[in-house]
Amino acid sequence: MSKPIKPGKTRQSAIEPVRLRARDYAVTPDDISQSALQIVDRLEQAGFQAYLVGGCVRDLLVGGHPKDFDIATNATPEEVRNLFRRAHIIGRRFRIVHVRSGREITEVTTFRAHHEEGSAVEAASSEHGMLLRDNVYGDIESDALRRDFTMNALYYSPLRGEITDFTTGMADIQARQVKMIGDPVTRYQEDPVRMLRAVRLASKLGFDIEEQTAEAIFDLGHLLANVPPARLFDEALKLFMSGHAAAVYPELRRFGLFSWLFPETGELLTADPIADPLIQQAAVNTDERIQNDKRVTPAFIFAVILWPAVVARQKRLEEDGIPAVPALQQAAQWVISRQVQRVAIPKRFTIPIREIWEMQLRLPRRNGTQAFRLLTHPRFRAAYDFLLLREQAGEDHQGLGAWWTRFQEADEGQRNAMVSELQGSGRKRSRKRPPRKRKSDGQ
Repeated sequence: MSKPIKPGKTRQSAIEPVRLRARDYAVTPDDISQSALQIVDRLEQAGFQAYLVGGCVRDLLVGGHPKDFDIATNATPEEVRNLFRRAHIIGRRFRIVHVRSGREITEVTTFRAHHEEGSAVEAASSEHGMLLRDNVYGDIESDALRRDFTMNALYYSPLRGEITDFTTGMADIQARQVKMIGDPVTRYQEDPVRMLRAVRLASKLGFDIEEQTAEAIFDLGHLLANVPPARLFDEALKLFMSGHAAAVYPELRRFGLFSWLFPETGELLTADPIADPLIQQAAVNTDERIQNDKRVTPAFIFAVILWPAVVARQKRLEEDGIPAVPALQQAAQWVISRQVQRVAIPKRFTIPIREIWEMQLRLPRRNGTQAFRLLTHPRFRAAYDFLLLREQAGEDHQGLGAWWTRFQEADEGQRNAMVSELQGSGRKRSRKRPPRKRKSDGQ
C-alpha cells in the first residue's frame, strides 16, 4: 500500500484552497456528535490530520441535521484501528474504518490520491472504466479532487473552526447546484452510481444539476448494468426510502435511469395508464410515512414498482389458458427472477412482496369466514394499503377498499352483518334468470 503524506510532507499544491470561518456559516462544534468530535481530537493528538467531510458538512451548510458524521484523515486504516479499541477495517473496493462508540458508528477514511498513481494491488478498473479498487493514499488536496461533487469536498475542522474548500463547493451550494468534480463522463464511468447520487441529492436539496453534470447522464445510464446488483439495491433504498421519493422518481424517469434499474416496469410506464400514477402515489405515501415517523418497508415500495410488470405477465399467461392464481404466481416468479439480476432484492423482502401480490386476488373473496381469516393474515395490512393505492391510482374495484375499511372499524356484530349482506346479494344475483333468447326467423 502506498503511504499517505503525513503532516509536514504535503506536496506543493497546485490548487489554492479557500479557508472559511465556520461560524460565519452557522457551523459550530455544537452541531457535531460527541463521538465524532472525540475521534477527530484523538487523531490530531496522535499527530494526524482529521476533518469532518462530505454529506455532514454539506447538510450543516444547507440547514440540515446530519445523521452520520464521516471523517477523513491522513492516518492509514491500520493506524486508525490501532488508536481506537472498537474499530474495524471493512471493505475491499474502498478500505475504511468503522469506529464504534455506544450504538453510534463513525466512518473514518484515509485521504486518497488518483487511482492511476497506485499499483495494480492498490487500484484497478474494469474494461468500462469503473473503479474496482481504489486504495491509493494521498493528501487532503488529492482527496478533495477524488470526491464526486463539489458540495461533498468541503473539509471542516471543529478544533480550528475552519472549513477548507479545494473546489467550488461553497459557491455551488450558494448557487444551489450539484456539480461534478472533473469531467462528468470520466467520473460516471469510474462509478456509475454517481448518476443516481446526483439525482438523489438534487431532489433532496431542491438543487439543479449543473448542465454538463446533467447532460452526461442522458447518455450513460447503460453503465448501471455494470454495477453489482447488491450495490444497486442499497442505492435504490436511498432513492425511495429517504423521504424524497416523490421528487426523485420523476427525475429518474427524466434522465432515463428508472428503466435501467427496473427494466420490466420501465417498458410499461407509457403503455400502462395505471403504472406511472401508481408509483407516483406510492412515492408520496412513503414520504409522508417517513415524515410522520411511521414504519416503512422496502417490500412495499418494490411490490408497487414491480406490480405493473407482474400484471402484464399474468394477463399473457391467462390468455394462454392458465387460471388466475397460478398465472399470478408464475408471473411473480418470472418478474422477480429477472429483477434481481439488476437490483438484488433480498429474499427476506421478495417473500412478503409475493404475499402482498397474492393477497390482491384474495381480498375480493369475503363470503363465509374468509373475510375474518383474511383480517388475521400477517400480510393483511400491507395488502390492504396496496389495494387502496391501486384505487388511488385509478383502478376501479367497485368500492372494495371502502368495504375493507368499514370492516376493520366495525365490531363483531357489524362484521357478521356485512358478510351476510354480501352473501344475500350474491344469492339474489344467482337467482336472476338470464334473459330468454328470441328465436330467429330461420329457426
